Amino acid sequence: MRCDLCGEEGVRMRQVTRTYGKGKDLLIVENIPVVSCPHCGGSYLTAETLHEIEQIKQNRQGIQLRQVEVASFA
Repeated sequence: MRCDLCGEEGVRMRQVTRTYGKGKDLLIVENIPVVSCPHCGGSYLTAETLHEIEQIKQNRQGIQLRQVEVASFA
């Protein structure tokens, strides 16, 4: 697979966790596939992945809830 940023072959897929919103509206999405290029150091989400994230954000009712600790940097 070719990097969309530099055009070189050899991109890798890795999994990341991202947070969206804040406070009581905070949403954590795990295992998001990110395209990462070892040549230019760039990383990006595909259009399909962005679409899926938007679907997850819009359909929060069906999401598994877990309690997590949240710390604030003071």
